[in-house]
Amino acid sequence: MSAGTEDSLLPAEDGFDGALSRSERPPRAGAVSASLTLGWRALLKIKHVPFQLFDVTAFPIMFTLSFTYLFGGALAGSPQEYIQFLLPGILVQTIVFITVYTGFGLNTDLDNGLFDRFQSLPIWQPAPIVGALLGDVVRYCIAAFVVVGLGVALGFRPGAGVLGILLGLALVLVFAFSLSWIWILVGLSVEKPESVMTMSFVLLFPLTFVSNIFVDPATMPPWLQTVVALNPVTHLVDATRGFMHGGVAFADVVWVFAASAIIVAVFAPLSMRKYRQER
Repeated sequence: MSAGTEDSLLPAEDGFDGALSRSERPPRAGAVSASLTLGWRALLKIKHVPFQLFDVTAFPIMFTLSFTYLFGGALAGSPQEYIQFLLPGILVQTIVFITVYTGFGLNTDLDNGLFDRFQSLPIWQPAPIVGALLGDVVRYCIAAFVVVGLGVALGFRPGAGVLGILLGLALVLVFAFSLSWIWILVGLSVEKPESVMTMSFVLLFPLTFVSNIFVDPATMPPWLQTVVALNPVTHLVDATRGFMHGGVAFADVVWVFAASAIIVAVFAPLSMRKYRQER
């Protein structure tokens, strides 16, 4: 083969230059940017699958209406009197129940192979988990708006006004954030999303029903009163009622913050360790 032929087979220098981009490589996404982007992705999932809002809207409405009108007269003398007691508890129950969707969504992504794609990207690796938590905050706020709006329509009148409602909701969000870490660990540990939902019933039903959400614990047997008093949801409901109606007990707020801190201290490291093992 002649030298001229060999030269013709070699790509021209100008061809290499044209194939390469002369623009600067975009900077790597930071932790905040990546987390916000994946949080927005969580909201887009709601947009494209509106059924995800069913538990956020339909179940709070069903629980509030059924308990108010079926049991309000027997428990408090009238539905309007009972709604003053019930609504802060229903708010707590609703948000506590939907914390399970953090783990459900992560397990769905894991099952579909999306985590493999996330882990191959040059992003802060905990961003998928943090983004899921950020997206759930919006979900919690939607649920709170539905519950409080329905309660006001049924006659709920918070003595502390809008500020009391916002303070009560803020405390509920703190506890919900901590509880979400339990479902993150579950979501990263089980095989299917359905398993996350099954395990949620085992924990959430006793946690919410063995509390003071629906009735005053004074009507319960002494041994059950002790169990209810040790339930963090009981203190969360008391504090939320206190914020909304005025006269919140400082001890209940401290109890909620302490329980939340313990849950995060135990389950957040376990969740992140399990997440790194999935990589």
